[in-house]
Amino acid sequence: MTNGSDPSAPRPDPRSRKPGLLIGRPFGVPVYVTSSWWIVAVLITLVYGGIVQTRLALGPSAYLLAFVFAVLLYASVLVHELAHSVVARWYGLPVRRIVLYVLGGVSEIDREAPTPGREFWIAFSGPLLSLVLAAGAYGLARLADPFTVTGELLFQLWIANLLVGVFNLLPGLPLDGGRLLRAGVWKLTGRPHTAGVVAAWGGRILALGVAALPFLLAWSAGTTPGPWAVAWGLFLAGFMWLGAGEALRNARVRSRVPGLRARELARPAVVVTADLPLARADVMLREAGAEAVVVADSAGTPISVMHPAAAEAISDARRAWVPVSDVARALTEYSRVPAGEEGEELLERLVRHPLPEYLVVEEDGGVFGVLRASDVNAAMTGRGRS
Repeated sequence: MTNGSDPSAPRPDPRSRKPGLLIGRPFGVPVYVTSSWWIVAVLITLVYGGIVQTRLALGPSAYLLAFVFAVLLYASVLVHELAHSVVARWYGLPVRRIVLYVLGGVSEIDREAPTPGREFWIAFSGPLLSLVLAAGAYGLARLADPFTVTGELLFQLWIANLLVGVFNLLPGLPLDGGRLLRAGVWKLTGRPHTAGVVAAWGGRILALGVAALPFLLAWSAGTTPGPWAVAWGLFLAGFMWLGAGEALRNARVRSRVPGLRARELARPAVVVTADLPLARADVMLREAGAEAVVVADSAGTPISVMHPAAAEAISDARRAWVPVSDVARALTEYSRVPAGEEGEELLERLVRHPLPEYLVVEEDGGVFGVLRASDVNAAMTGRGRS
């Protein structure tokens, strides 16, 4: 089972559509279960049901007990993820949601931990709680008759939490152990983004190991690997490889965050009245060497920003009489960005209130320029702005 905290990489709009069925809001955190969960639930029920039948001879009820194991396994994952989320919130980091899916779960945390120590505790809290629950369930299982339903359920509970806890301590992203490795390298080097690259490559190495594991176990036993073991190993390895690759890309993108500066990214703008014809605005842009048009009301207060694509769609013949207000987008309460804002502070503001463009203002409220979301994305990915 793969799971862990996931401080999200920059994305155009973090308020994406719901990923599945909302099952609750423990501690105020929305928890979703994707439809892919039924895939692993059915597989566990079919495979483990036969094992339960052999141990307890329950007949068809053995498969019901196996399904309960699938539920317990994901309940263990949920508790694990809640530990991440609660600790993240304790440190003041916003948690968007928890998603349970075919291979485990993920806590979607909207910001990076500010220090390696906090990164460590957010990542370690999940495996720690899983192992504590495993130890408690193991102790209770020792007191119960193993050949009863209660004994079997306790056995399932400690095994499930042990699996979740130990597997997630493996040192590579996207697992929690990868975040622990990242925290350690960050502490040693003082470079969080270099640490992210190291942890991501650790995840890729782990993925190769998982893919090779069925073959190594079969070779050590002098047999050939079973097709199901190979298929599952490749599937899990592929998921880990993709997750590590995504973490590697995110680390490279995040390395550019400190260089984000509203003053440098903003396009110079001219301020015009709402009734000014587009043709006249074109002349003002050329004369001022500006790249954006801000529309102000009669009192001089900015109220909208000209939409470039909409303006370009107006023919030359019509530009002499179509006013800029016809091709402008209204500014909202979240549209203003201080010219001195930069780095994580700037990115957090843009992610929290995603808009196509922002008005960059000086301390006295004067217009400095217009910041386009596309320019921020280009700066984050290393592409030149268009």
